[in-house]
Amino acid sequence: MLSDTTTVGELLRDWRQRRRLSQLDLASEAEISQRHLSFIESGRSAPSREMVLHLAEQLSVPPRESNTLLTAAGYAPVYSMRSGDDPQFAAAKKAVSLILKGHEPFPALAIDRHWHMIEANGAVAPLIADVDCALLEPPVNVLRLSLHPNGLAPRIENYGEWREHVLRRLSQQIELTADRGLIALRDELKGYQTQPQRRPLKPSLGLGGIAVPFKIATDAGVLSFLTTTTVFGTALDISLSELAIESFFPADEATANGLIGLRHANESP
Repeated sequence: MLSDTTTVGELLRDWRQRRRLSQLDLASEAEISQRHLSFIESGRSAPSREMVLHLAEQLSVPPRESNTLLTAAGYAPVYSMRSGDDPQFAAAKKAVSLILKGHEPFPALAIDRHWHMIEANGAVAPLIADVDCALLEPPVNVLRLSLHPNGLAPRIENYGEWREHVLRRLSQQIELTADRGLIALRDELKGYQTQPQRRPLKPSLGLGGIAVPFKIATDAGVLSFLTTTTVFGTALDISLSELAIESFFPADEATANGLIGLRHANESP
């Protein structure tokens, strides 16, 4: 746990060990001597601001945690963090809204670092219409919504496989960020009572083993989706760097037709 007495060297050592790198490995990648890195980690040498950022880059430390490294080293944070209503954030918000709207009639939503839903397009509402209202109270956590017994879980055809996929992806995110909020979320999701498979499914799920689909029972039949994630690759703001768009694409023609049918049904007076 980070404390006021945690040094930048201790933090760097923690990130190096988290990345499963030896001092020699990191020193080689950073093009510095192992002795220099050892002195930094032990506190016998104070790294420059540029060296902190250089090592953070080699260790793939996210912007938020890079700021923590800089602060521990006695330097000002380099990454800003604007609120969602900041005028300078308006262009990014508009871009997100355009992407979500342009993806209709297929579902898409924007999420933050902790999987809280920031915005969703019109195709998402029909899929979550019958879940417990308590799960739709802001902030809506989409992973909780997906796996909770009172959420989408009873309608997910391949629940066991989807649950495993969600937990594995969450674990990878925890490995990258060391975020305690995500660790708590994973523990919560693991504690949910598991749902039975609605139908016996083969591991490949008819997609040749290239991806895990999201299969959900709806009024339009069983819909099958593949998902993609879009991020702002050049973001210098923490909030923007942690923003992601989850887009759902139909995995078959029946799903595409079903979504179009749902859209027309919702548009009818």
